[in-house]
Amino acid sequence: MPKLGDEYEDLRKTVEAFARDVVAPVIGDFYEREEFPYDIVRQMGAMGLFGLPIPEEHGGMGGDYFALCLALEELARVDSSVAITLEAAVSLGAMPIYRFGTDAQRAEWLPRLAAGEALGAFGLTEPGGGSDVPGGMRTTAVLDGDEWVINGSKAFITNSGTDITGVVGVAAITGSRADGRPEISTILVPSGTPGFTVSKKYSKVGWNASDTRELSFSDCRVPSANLLGERGRGYAQFLQTLDEGRVAIAALSVGLAQGCVDECLRYVRERQAFGHPIGHYQAIQFKIADMETRTHTARLAYYHAAERMLAGEPFKKEAAIAKLVSSNAAMDNARDATQIFGGYGFMNEYPVGRFYRDAKILEVGEGTSEVQRMLIARELGLADL
Repeated sequence: MPKLGDEYEDLRKTVEAFARDVVAPVIGDFYEREEFPYDIVRQMGAMGLFGLPIPEEHGGMGGDYFALCLALEELARVDSSVAITLEAAVSLGAMPIYRFGTDAQRAEWLPRLAAGEALGAFGLTEPGGGSDVPGGMRTTAVLDGDEWVINGSKAFITNSGTDITGVVGVAAITGSRADGRPEISTILVPSGTPGFTVSKKYSKVGWNASDTRELSFSDCRVPSANLLGERGRGYAQFLQTLDEGRVAIAALSVGLAQGCVDECLRYVRERQAFGHPIGHYQAIQFKIADMETRTHTARLAYYHAAERMLAGEPFKKEAAIAKLVSSNAAMDNARDATQIFGGYGFMNEYPVGRFYRDAKILEVGEGTSEVQRMLIARELGLADL
């Protein structure tokens, strides 16, 4: 692992201990009950994790995005549901308000979001459209006097229906451009607004202790002042947010990949076969060596992307590479860990079974692996051939 500065290393150790001592002993039960871990989230808020990249004047910790990534990696070594709750709340909920919000919007939302007292969410994906956001979007927002009237629906939205969800940024078509393309803007919709309905939780393959729901809007009215950033810049704003989010998801993926290595190292020393611990056998050793290699390589990729991001350098390609390599590492390590554990790997009492269920979505969410390859090729200039 590259050497971290003292502040980063102190943070990493603090979150590592929290994940090991607080999250690990109880999260399996939350996961199987498909229950949101409010007490864990409250403790994360008290630690300042939700405010890591938010400036102190807005109630945050005054850190940076790499600090958030380190926290996500350590949490995901134990459980991805808790990690994705933090990632979505900060990357998709709070950061757009910090980046693009007005002074009044920041004052209203950021202190509570940074403290973890309220969770933010972002509504982009729709039931009939995934990666084709502009072409597949059907949600509309029409300006009626000093109010936006929103109609439509969103799908797969994390943190959107908890008891502490405070606000959802909703991407909607607010008009047409001169070339006929839809004008997309982002509008902040507080929880409990009339006409804003949150469906029951999805029954998911993984991330079962996180909150994911479908949202619907029927003549939902919010003040015109709830426009986030410039009108017509909503999609461009989200693309910028998504580049940062890919680095965060890469960190989360590395955490899951490392968790698979951790669990296997413990297990192969204890499990006996043919008179030896199974770690004695070269077939097992080689599998774990490959797992560690993937994890190390993926960590270097997201560290590099984060370094460029914090330096203000272009990092779109590096973020896509980090997300692609890390999500692949998580999926491959989860599969190999389950194989090493044998029948026990198929039992929910062992973390690797949970890791296996959680890994696949990392190749899909916040841009599929195919989208990452497309972005990398485009950054290399191949789209212009």
